[in-house]
Amino acid sequence: MSRVVVIGAGVGGLTAAARLAGAGHDVTVLERSGTLGGKLGVFERDGFRFDTGPSLLTLPQVFTELDLGPVELDPVVRHFFADGTVLDSSSDHEVFLSRISDALGSGAADDWDRFWKRAARIWNASWRSVLRKPVTPASLLGLTWRVGDLAAIAPGMTLRGLGYRYLRDPRLRMMLDRYATYTGADPRRAPAAHAAVPYAELAFGGWYLPGGLGTIATALADRCTRAGVRIILDCPVTAIETANGRVSGVRFVPSASSAAASSAAGSSAAGFLPADLVVSNVDALTVYRDLLPSPGRLAGLTDRSLAGFVLLLGVRGETPSLAHHNVFFPSHYDAEFDAIFGSASRRARPADDPTVFVTRAADPSVAPPGSEAWFVLVNAPPHGTGWQSVDWRRPGLAEAYGKHVLDLLAHRGLDVRDRLVFTETRTPADVAASTAAPGGAIYGTAGSLMRPVNHGPVDGLYLVGGSVHPGGGLPMVTLSAQMVADEVGPAR
Repeated sequence: MSRVVVIGAGVGGLTAAARLAGAGHDVTVLERSGTLGGKLGVFERDGFRFDTGPSLLTLPQVFTELDLGPVELDPVVRHFFADGTVLDSSSDHEVFLSRISDALGSGAADDWDRFWKRAARIWNASWRSVLRKPVTPASLLGLTWRVGDLAAIAPGMTLRGLGYRYLRDPRLRMMLDRYATYTGADPRRAPAAHAAVPYAELAFGGWYLPGGLGTIATALADRCTRAGVRIILDCPVTAIETANGRVSGVRFVPSASSAAASSAAGSSAAGFLPADLVVSNVDALTVYRDLLPSPGRLAGLTDRSLAGFVLLLGVRGETPSLAHHNVFFPSHYDAEFDAIFGSASRRARPADDPTVFVTRAADPSVAPPGSEAWFVLVNAPPHGTGWQSVDWRRPGLAEAYGKHVLDLLAHRGLDVRDRLVFTETRTPADVAASTAAPGGAIYGTAGSLMRPVNHGPVDGLYLVGGSVHPGGGLPMVTLSAQMVADEVGPAR
């Protein structure tokens, strides 16, 4: 039996903890905050309940170990374009083609059908060769693809380029571009392999969990408890200790709430917990910059993914024009990417005319009768003072930008300003403070084809979560944890 310390009680950390404990290991989870779930947050106020992280569950087959009871959504997403066109996506390919034909014309439907065959090849290649296999520095060098897989993924092409190759209608290209932002990337630079993202969403459906996606954290915590995992909250880790080329334990900030639990977990000294294995659910940049300084592993990690500016709205009345998940596109999409990613001549800034995502669950358990809980998201630069960041703590900025977003929605035909019960604002700075994600970046580094590997630079250290292989999003985070647990294997 190995003593395992998991740093962080996000989805990746809890999944790894439950699996490792089920395999016979002695597992302790140390969580810096007072709540579970990491970015899978929940906020409640005045009878309203909001998911403050992911709003859509995809690849439900990844979560079969949890009894979640997902409900499939139709449409998966409702797209509102600047010219007034509305297009509902569907997990039934023929239904979606019919909807595209009705909204954009038969030629656009034919284009999407051709693109879809290519997206399926990209997905199958990614699923077979990358997404379920652990990657190490050695295996990266020796990674071999089938010739057909390489041809499908087209490593030299961007997602934007793939869209121009297959899709003549600019609205379909805009819809495809959006999926690059699901990995925190600019579609003009994201690899064409990101076409696997819309394929996963539409081929396997978009799903909602009654009570909200925050129930995943509850289900994982319950599974951990049944497996005998110790979870210690309010216990920030400050360092990963090593000896003779392998991990020996972690140092943490002792507190009154963590003292008894850490003692029960085998802490031999104040603020130190010995371990044979350490699984980190912390952003890879934080691991290699702060917890186990490793300059050789920092290359490329400072290129942060985009972040999000969020409004949580308590809304009076009902809004039948909205689906569960809605996207309101601007007239000029590239102007948004120019703003949030910055350029050589102009620093990053909040976009003047951004895409606005509105999630409104038709779930009576998340809002009082006759009301709705809206999660409104706008892509935004991460928090910071650098050229590609914005100081979201600047006085008045969050309030002014929140008002601007509501005005934009009103301009696009969704005026909710006179129906508000309350407004709560969450900036990238708030995400950085609550989850320790550098800059509040949602997906760690900007979405490249390969992320940091799951095995650390010393024996016994593993990394899981959205900042490492195979990437961000609930399914990928879960897969990273499953791969690490499988690599560790059962206790001997």
